[in-house]
Amino acid sequence: MKTRIRLTILAALLLTLLACQEVVSASSFHLVRWVDDGDTVVLSHGRRVRYTGINAPEVAHEDRPAERFGPEARDFNRKLVFGKKVRLEFDREKRDQYGRVLAYLFLQDGTFVNAELVKGGHAHCLFRRPNIRYDSLFLRLQREAMAKRVGMWKRFPDQRGPYLGNRYSRRFHQMTCPFGKATAAKHRIAFKTKHAAFWAGYSPCKRCNP
Repeated sequence: MKTRIRLTILAALLLTLLACQEVVSASSFHLVRWVDDGDTVVLSHGRRVRYTGINAPEVAHEDRPAERFGPEARDFNRKLVFGKKVRLEFDREKRDQYGRVLAYLFLQDGTFVNAELVKGGHAHCLFRRPNIRYDSLFLRLQREAMAKRVGMWKRFPDQRGPYLGNRYSRRFHQMTCPFGKATAAKHRIAFKTKHAAFWAGYSPCKRCNP
C-alpha cells in the first residue's frame, strides 16, 4: 500500500515537472537547428515542433515523392527560421499523435512564422480542433495569397469536382472516399472545385488526396 502511494506521489511530481518545463519553453526563445519541411523544425534541445493551424506540401521521403511545391515551402521555411531563435506559443492541444510539439512560432522581431508561410502561399490553413486560436487570421491570409496567386497558388491545378466537404472537420474528399461517405448528412457540403474548397478553409483528405 505504501509503495503504491509513493508511486502515485512520484508520478504526480513528474507530471508537475514536465508541465513546468513546458511553461518555461513557451516563455523562452529556442534556436532552430534543423528544418524538416515547410511546417516542421527541430530545436536545439532536440524537440521536434510541428506548426499548428497550417499545413505545407510534403517533401520527398523514402516511401513517397515530394508533393507539388514541397521543396519550395521547405526552402522558404529554412530561410525564415534556420539558425534563428523562436518563441513557442501553445494552444489547447500541445502534442500530436506522433509526439511532436504543436505550436505557433514567433521570431525575436515578432514575426509570426505560421502566418508568414500562409501569407506567401507556402502553406494552407489547417483547421484542427481544439487549436483554432488563429484560424480566422490564417484563412484571411490564405484568401489573399490565393487572390494574388503567390506560392503554391501561382499555378494551382484547379480540378473540377464535385468534392464532398465535412463542415465539422473542414476536410474535403473525393466523392468515393470512405471517410467522405461516413460524413453525417448535417455536416455535408458540396464544392464544385478544389479552389472553392480551399477558399472556404477546407483541407484535402489525406486518405483520398482529392
